[in-house]
Amino acid sequence: MLVSLSRRLLNPTNHLVSWSTKSFNSWALAIRNASSPHKALYLYSKMHQLSLPLDSFSLHFTIKACAQLQSRIIIEHFHAHIIKVGFCCHVYVATSMLHAYVVTSFESACLLFDEIPERNTVTWNTMISGYWRTGNVERARAVFEEMPLRDVASWSAMIAAYVNSGNPDRGLALFRDMMTCETLKPDQVTVGSVLSGCAHMGSLGVLVGKSVHGFITKNGWELNVELGTVLVDMYTKCGYMKNACQVFELMPERNVVTWTALICGSAQNGFSKEALTLFEMMQTAGVRPNELTLTGILSACMRTGLVEEGRKYFKMIEECGLEPRIQHYGCMVDMLGKAGLLEEAYEIIRTMRWEPNAVVWGSFLSACREHKQFEMAEKVIDRVLRMVKPENDGGIYSLISDLYVLGEKWDEAEGLRKLMGEENVRKARGSSFIRSR
Repeated sequence: MLVSLSRRLLNPTNHLVSWSTKSFNSWALAIRNASSPHKALYLYSKMHQLSLPLDSFSLHFTIKACAQLQSRIIIEHFHAHIIKVGFCCHVYVATSMLHAYVVTSFESACLLFDEIPERNTVTWNTMISGYWRTGNVERARAVFEEMPLRDVASWSAMIAAYVNSGNPDRGLALFRDMMTCETLKPDQVTVGSVLSGCAHMGSLGVLVGKSVHGFITKNGWELNVELGTVLVDMYTKCGYMKNACQVFELMPERNVVTWTALICGSAQNGFSKEALTLFEMMQTAGVRPNELTLTGILSACMRTGLVEEGRKYFKMIEECGLEPRIQHYGCMVDMLGKAGLLEEAYEIIRTMRWEPNAVVWGSFLSACREHKQFEMAEKVIDRVLRMVKPENDGGIYSLISDLYVLGEKWDEAEGLRKLMGEENVRKARGSSFIRSR
């Protein structure tokens, strides 16, 4: 790739010399609209060969093409070229290069950030996103606090950093600071991050979510696909299915993600038949399901014991041009196991394309215990014990111990419990939270 680019930079061809009559703005536009990153680099090399004057736009769009390739070598090569042509201190070009390094080498991005003489808010925002993507949310917050001037994107980036790193409470606290201490108004990106955080905070989350929903309505925002979908998702995850359905009905346009959010939410909240009805409506509307949609449908079948329907929808995965994932197999094993169809559940595990994980084995062994089928469990116990880890899968050890007792394998049961004591194996504690309305 590097050799190819270098050759293009150094070896002009004659059949494009007539392009030299184009203005450099036309070249920048052509690079931006190129059909692929490679085409964009090819166009830039032609521009350079013909000694056309460079501008920040052509460099910016070429850097974006480099970033799409996610090749550190290409980016470093082009960075050296930018230094050579004298654009390294241009704030827009330097910020574009910073983003390219964030994608491929964050260590290099940090070095470049320190060297940029002039920074704008986009430069700072890029570093905020870079730090939280590498897991350093505290450093992202430090950069946020160091900024001389913040815009809406700065607040949105920091709120998203907290929400996506599992700290939605801190994200919502920062959102309150934005609303009370700043003259800036949140935009759709900010609101989307806040609502995503609300979805994981139970009663407190839904209170904030309803307030944000009111803000959207009060300001007359259009309930577009992105905004409507995140509202539906928030309400379903908080258990407010009526609100989710109301938002869904008000949306002028819906995509597969919208339908999937309501279908999965219905299944998770105990409305399995409604989930199946929604799926039929979705098909009638001509929307093709994705892998997550079919996970939701199989989950609905599993929860209500609809075995025939579950088999039908499992076959539909490949009929839709999709590949069954581990979660689809897991739903089938759980559904068949609960129905007492342990031979069929075992056959699913035996022929599945993925290596069974602890969740799949746990479902199967739990069904064996429930239906008192130690002989079926005995076929897999040795394999499961080789796979599970004491620090993570205490529940599996307890299941197997109970199954040994069921099969009157007293020595094996005692040996396993002794091992559990030596390895300090513990079952994960259950947890729940009460939602008040």
